Amino acid sequence: MATAKSVDFPADANGGGLAPNPTEARDDIEAAGGGAWASTTASAAQTTAAATTPRPRGQRLASLDVFRGITVVLMIVVDDVGGLVPAISHSPWDGVTLADFVFPFFLFISGVSLTFAYKRVANKELATKNAVIRASKLFLLGLLLQGGFFHSIHDLTYGVDVRKIRLMGVLQRIAIAYLTVALCEIWLRGSASDDIGTNGNGLINRYRHQLFVGLVLTVTYTALLYGMYVPDWEFDVTSTDNTLRHFMVKCGVRGDTGPGCNAVGMIDRRVLGIHHLYTHPVYLKTVQCSINSPENGPLPSGAPTWCEAPFDPEGLLSSLMAIVTCLIGLQIGHVIVHFKRHGDRIVWWSIPSLSLLIVGFLLDLFGLHLNKSLYSLSYTCVTTGTAGLFFAGIYLLVDVYGYKKAVFPMEWVGKHALIVFVLVACNIAPILLHGLYWRDPENNLLKFIGIGG
Repeated sequence: MATAKSVDFPADANGGGLAPNPTEARDDIEAAGGGAWASTTASAAQTTAAATTPRPRGQRLASLDVFRGITVVLMIVVDDVGGLVPAISHSPWDGVTLADFVFPFFLFISGVSLTFAYKRVANKELATKNAVIRASKLFLLGLLLQGGFFHSIHDLTYGVDVRKIRLMGVLQRIAIAYLTVALCEIWLRGSASDDIGTNGNGLINRYRHQLFVGLVLTVTYTALLYGMYVPDWEFDVTSTDNTLRHFMVKCGVRGDTGPGCNAVGMIDRRVLGIHHLYTHPVYLKTVQCSINSPENGPLPSGAPTWCEAPFDPEGLLSSLMAIVTCLIGLQIGHVIVHFKRHGDRIVWWSIPSLSLLIVGFLLDLFGLHLNKSLYSLSYTCVTTGTAGLFFAGIYLLVDVYGYKKAVFPMEWVGKHALIVFVLVACNIAPILLHGLYWRDPENNLLKFIGIGG
């Protein structure tokens, strides 16, 4: 078995931005003399030499890049194969599938990365300004890519009516979570003099204000989801022949978590406007809305009117729990900063992650169902707990035992995750390739390589 080794990864390891002074980066190497989890103490001579020798900049946390790369590849696979294998595609409503873990994994990874990016903050105002700028750029990029500006890969057209542009999306939600959690890390953490100790109590005490923010967000989400009254509502749909059809959805309920009468959709319709929501919601694959369920298909006779209504899975209220996912990732990152032994890190990752997993399944068992579109509390617990355990496993294989060559492709994708997401997951690359054709648009590169025409 490969020899285990450990590195105290510095602030710029994977977080980017706000890199610390290189002379502040520590190179805390732990050998495996006493087993995989052991840490040997350097001799006095080695300590003296280290004190007089310039310390190198720390290396990246390879396991985090690998985790990010695996998530990107998983996203591409479920998007491309999910139509052929419904079992791995997004769940039509309640329940989770493989595809439903992708987005929470991204949020979790963002939280871990923020720990490194803001490990040392000399100027809080400047750090806040940089975080706002970065989040704004990411939000605008998401608006461009997922707002409807780019059309089908088979249409050599682009543009969107701003009256109907989709305002929320994957990158927009990540931007909101990133900014909120970055502000928490910049402004809401204990003093560097706080003693963390060797157990989790010191860690909880230092970051108690961040944990309180997560609690407030969770309580707010739960209270609004189950406490808000959802009245009857109406909407109009323009069919392909430009006929305007009017629909009414009968609700008059409180605490409903079905597709048509939940508080998540109501808040989005009132705040964002129904014309700015996602027009192909996943509940179109439910039995009520598709004769081919769990695949998309024609509406069955007597289908509920809400089947033809827009609904945004990245809406406003559900984004509160997305922020909580990112906050949990931030706390997982704090373990890396404050605990240097592999064993301590694995333990303090595994205990909360396993606890979240158990709590999530218990909530689902007692009626708070797993639901990605609503980003339910049980869904948050299960997906975030899974992310923590998965990250611990990758860390053990990659950063402890050094199995890096086998996962190098995933590490490379993880280092270039945004560009891969833009080009592949958002279909920008296929759209560009489709624009290169011979005489007729049907004779394009996509058709030549067998993807389509």
